[in-house]
Order: sequence, then C-alpha cells, then structure tokens
Amino acid sequence: MEQPCLDELEKLVSRMDTPRVVVDNGVCSTATVVKVDSARRHGILLEAVQVFTDLNLSIKKAYISSDGRWFMDVFHVTDQNGNKLRDESIIGCIEQSLANIHYMKTSDYSGLTALELTGTDRVGLLSEVFAVLVGLDCDVVEAKVWTHNGRIASLIYVKDCNSGSSIQDTQKIDRIEARLRQVLKGDNDIRSAKTVVSMAVTHTERRLHQMMFADRDYEWKPILALGNDTPIVSVQNWVERGYSVVNVQCEDRTKLLFDVVCTLTDMDYVVFHATINTAEDGASMEFCIKHIDGSPISSEPERQRVIKCLQAAV
Repeated sequence: MEQPCLDELEKLVSRMDTPRVVVDNGVCSTATVVKVDSARRHGILLEAVQVFTDLNLSIKKAYISSDGRWFMDVFHVTDQNGNKLRDESIIGCIEQSLANIHYMKTSDYSGLTALELTGTDRVGLLSEVFAVLVGLDCDVVEAKVWTHNGRIASLIYVKDCNSGSSIQDTQKIDRIEARLRQVLKGDNDIRSAKTVVSMAVTHTERRLHQMMFADRDYEWKPILALGNDTPIVSVQNWVERGYSVVNVQCEDRTKLLFDVVCTLTDMDYVVFHATINTAEDGASMEFCIKHIDGSPISSEPERQRVIKCLQAAV
C-alpha cells in the first residue's frame, strides 16, 4: 500500500487539530448560529465562551457535546441589542478567534504591573487604594473590581510614573504590597487581606474568578438576603452514565454562561454535555460533568460546595 506523502500527513494532522468553525445567519430567525468542532481538551469550552464574552455578544442558546475525544458545540448568539450579527468584521473575528482557540492569547497587558487585591469590602476602600498608588508614583492604567458577600477582589494594572513601564524596582514592589495590605486590613481584617504584585499577563475576568474562589467568597455570609433572586442550583448523579448533572435556574444576564463555565473549569470539572436556554423569564442550564479523572461528584459535602460556588458565580 502506498504511503501518503509527508505533506498530506501534515495537512491531516493540521486539519484534526484546527477547530472547524461555521457561522450561519440563515438557519435561525432570531440569532446567529455558530458551530464549533474541535479535538477535546480541558478548558476548551471556557475559551470558546470567552470569545463571545470578549466581543460583548449574548449567548441565547447552546448545545454542547464532547464525549470521546471530540468537542462539538452549537451557540445561538446575538449582539447586546438582541439582533443577529450582521457586521462582517465581528463575524470574521469570531471565525478567526475560534479557529485559533488552541493558541489563544490572553489580554495584552505587556509593559504593565498587575496588582491583585482581596479583602473585606467597605465604604471608601478604593479611594484609599488609589491614594496609596498615587503616593507611590504609580499610574493606574486599568482597574476592575468585583464585590460579593462583603468580599472584594480587584485587578489593577499600573505603570511606574517615572519610567512609563512596568515596575522593576523590587524594593518599590515590596512597599506597594505592604502599604496596600495595610489599607485592605483596615481595623478588622487582619487574617484575610491579601495583596500580590504580578508581572503575568492573564485574562482579567478569569483571574477575578480565581481570586474570589481562592478567597472562598461563597462561604461568607451575604450582606443582604437575596430573596427570590437567589439562583436555584441542583446537583444529582446520573449513575448509569457516570455523570453528575448540574441544573441552574436563574435570571439571564450578560456573561452568565462564562461565569458558570469558568467556575466549573476552575473547580477541575469537565463539561461533557450541556444545554443552555434563555428567555425573558430567565435562564435554564444543564451540565453533565465529571472530574478530570473521570469520576462524578462523590460526597454530600462536595455536592453542597458545587451548589454554593455556582450560586456565588451567578
């Protein structure tokens, strides 16, 4: 039997590894349908959803299947006004980003220093933080803050006012960490305040999820009762298939799917199947998940932890 030439083998490998993306505006009257086929690996669903999130698009429906070694997703997406996508530049960006999902780069913050802050939220905290940075000759380029259950997580990107680039002076970095830690502690947060100066480039919202999760914000007592707005999360085991089935019922909002998938990914769960539907009265999501090692949720404490973490993410 004649062996295929090297060029043909390389083409075959490239075709297998490169996601296949189809953007269709004709199959659905209310949304643009995006189909993605790719080799499966941990975290690829989150990266696909991140593409839509970063383009400020809404995912109205999604069907996800990744049994075996293949990842097949169908997303129904709209713009922020609920319209189908007509801008060819946006469609082209979706196609290019998803096709290169295996080589995705995080947000470009090169030349900046990232400050990661977690602690107890209080009135005036950010004003004190920025005052400290100004006093230490730091120019704030971008900042994002999340608060939940009385906790705060913030990523602040700064540069040195004198050099105009990232902060290289280790003594200055030590001073920044020490001063910000004092501000975060205040009078009653000696144990949990944390500051980290990082040169790493990361996706901001993904990192904020990780910071909140590490801070265990889901275990802190809510400041206000959520009442009827509390998301309904249930977790059951599908014994015959070896899955844990997670159901989430909540109000729909921008970036909802990203927040839920990010939480499951950071908790080291793999989504094998999922169905997402949104309507005016809310969102309904079902995920069939397993641990990375292939096992389902195995204990009641673990089940309760998943419920609390997803409620916090929503």
